[in-house]
Amino acid sequence: MTGAGMMDCKKALVEADGDFEKAIEILRKKGQKVAANRADRESSEGAAIAKVNAGQTEGVIISLNCETDFVAKNESFVALANELADLALSCDTLETFLAADFKGITVQDKLMEQTGVIGEKIEIGGFSKLSAPFVGSYIHAGNKIATLVGLSAAVKGVDVVAKDVAMQAAAMNPVALDEASVDQSIIDKEIEIAKDQLRQEGKPEAMLDQIAKGKLNRFFKDNTLINQDFIKDSKLSVDQYVKSADKNLSVTGFARVALG
Repeated sequence: MTGAGMMDCKKALVEADGDFEKAIEILRKKGQKVAANRADRESSEGAAIAKVNAGQTEGVIISLNCETDFVAKNESFVALANELADLALSCDTLETFLAADFKGITVQDKLMEQTGVIGEKIEIGGFSKLSAPFVGSYIHAGNKIATLVGLSAAVKGVDVVAKDVAMQAAAMNPVALDEASVDQSIIDKEIEIAKDQLRQEGKPEAMLDQIAKGKLNRFFKDNTLINQDFIKDSKLSVDQYVKSADKNLSVTGFARVALG
């Protein structure tokens, strides 16, 4: 039931004088001790999992994080990540997810239990939800990156388009959907970087703003999802590719969770 090793279970049962529920509690307390001892460890490995509901109108990504690649590749660990992602579909926030019931205990308690069982720091490293008229998903080989993409309508062939754009988001790691979605702090930083480069090249101060604006436009093209060159056909932008399926179709949003 707990996934703990046979000898650990035997020791817990002996300590609990055969009381099954008390033995489970002992194993959980062991997990709390392990978690406390490993709180400062880095949990950069794990499994990033994307799930979409039956109507394909809502999706979620979680990453179940651990310390080593050895644990991350374990079948039971990946199976747990998938079960947790299924549950996460019904939760609106990370907080409600961690407090949700998972086979009689909260998700947070399950993570603590598995920390004791596995002997590594186990935690939820990423949680992201997306809603749209159509939501598609993609999980990169090895469960290292998972993405969701929202499209404006469930037109013919939309599943292929959504998967292609989700693969784009996984491969090219855009900072935002479009120019309007880029955080102002990122824009300010890019302009300052561009100006510094131009000064080092000896460009006149009066020309810096105009040239920096051109460099910013290039940044938007390279780093916003709908403006990026489509990875399967660089002659098209992602937006142009989407509209080749239906002229009224557009990307409404995306989510990306990566390990490391």
